[in-house]
Amino acid sequence: LQSLAVSLQSEVEHLKLVIEKYKRMLFGKSSEKLHEQVAQLQLYLDEKTQDVAQIEAHAASCVEFRAAAQRARRPLPAHLPREIIEHLPEQACCPDCGGEFARLGEDVCERLEYVPASFRVLRHVRPKLACTKCDAIVQAHAPSGPIAHGMAGPGLLSHVLVSKFCDHLPLYRQSEIYARQGVELDRSTLADWVGQCHVLLRPLVEAIRRHVLSAQKIHGDDTPVPVLAPGMGQTRTGRLWAYVRDDRPAGDETPPAVWFAYSPNRRGEHPQAHLKAFRGILQADAFAGFGPIYETGTVQEAACWAHVRRKLYDLHQANASPLAAEALRRIGALYDIERDIRGKPPNIRQAERLARAGPLIEAFRTWMESNLLGLSQKSKLAEAIRYALTRWTALTRYVGDGHIEIDNNTAERALRAVAVGRKNYLHMGSDAGGERAASIYTLIGTCRLNNIEPEGYLRQVIGCIGEHPVNRVEELLPWNIAADFA
Repeated sequence: LQSLAVSLQSEVEHLKLVIEKYKRMLFGKSSEKLHEQVAQLQLYLDEKTQDVAQIEAHAASCVEFRAAAQRARRPLPAHLPREIIEHLPEQACCPDCGGEFARLGEDVCERLEYVPASFRVLRHVRPKLACTKCDAIVQAHAPSGPIAHGMAGPGLLSHVLVSKFCDHLPLYRQSEIYARQGVELDRSTLADWVGQCHVLLRPLVEAIRRHVLSAQKIHGDDTPVPVLAPGMGQTRTGRLWAYVRDDRPAGDETPPAVWFAYSPNRRGEHPQAHLKAFRGILQADAFAGFGPIYETGTVQEAACWAHVRRKLYDLHQANASPLAAEALRRIGALYDIERDIRGKPPNIRQAERLARAGPLIEAFRTWMESNLLGLSQKSKLAEAIRYALTRWTALTRYVGDGHIEIDNNTAERALRAVAVGRKNYLHMGSDAGGERAASIYTLIGTCRLNNIEPEGYLRQVIGCIGEHPVNRVEELLPWNIAADFA
């Protein structure tokens, strides 16, 4: 009976955890703050709200204050084109004496306006010229287009790609939007353009892959994507894998980049093939498929403290466990150190971590081992503690290496766009569609990491890559041509 009671209690604990997790997914905000922290922030917010109310009441009766507040308003972006609209008085001369006006000065008020996107047709005309003295006829060569015998220009193609893979607008919705402007573009036509752009941009995607895998340390993660199963009327689950090179937190100025790869399932053979040539540190979650990669000895594992924290956070939210709260507090102290050293060189990060995080981590391990003895081994808290202890070497590797991050959030952020888009386009049409998506996500994700506007970049490269030497494709990487369209 005691054994049965323990088993039932463990099951009840698990069900409570799952219910609370789904409640937060449905109704709650995505946050890992403790209730105590939220309460403190709420009190602080209430105080500031009262301060704002007092200031606004005072401003209503104080013209000078309102004028100062208006001057402090953030200016409109300087790079935007300006259209000057001059407002002249109705009188052409002085209404009092009839004299002419002389310009004394001017008052300027700027308003931000939006001009809707519009289509235009570019007519490429090539006159045939005949010599008046002989029979020679000359004509300019036909300009090459991004798509052979296609009617779409680089600007339209880049807009379709960014609308789908950056703004998460499915092709059928784009077709409806274009139809409202009197341009009939079938979804199948748009899909064909996406496929041809994938082929056109493949050398550039390969260059980004080489850049990412040449790093000393990369982040890896994956996310599911529904894929239509031909002839079955159902979907199956494919995967998009993201591998990110971003050493800016360690003070490295090498351009960051992300490479996406598609696979029809989550077998370990896929990341093993992706990273076959990689040598260095892989920071990832505890997916078993990464195991054989670490066994080669050429790749070192760095684990993710965010995964440990997430498991403990779920427990604390479900049953307000004081042990989970204490574990979260200790992990929070490690993240406080990381905020202090972000952007500093690796040697400084390493020294700070060894001096400050090292003792905290050792004390945390002792605390977990001691408390684990008093817990039911079937409890979720015991599972969360064992999850950390069994990966302790990989979790603590970051302390002695200033190049490594404390977590794998870099890869998770790169996959966020996929998760948002997945809610809109519901599924991919085929495995080939998954590969096309991986290519475009690679280019758009790399642009975003480098703070480059993706539509302008794609317009530039789609217009020139067809005639660009393939052995010099690195010249078209986002950070190499950003100034050309800024």
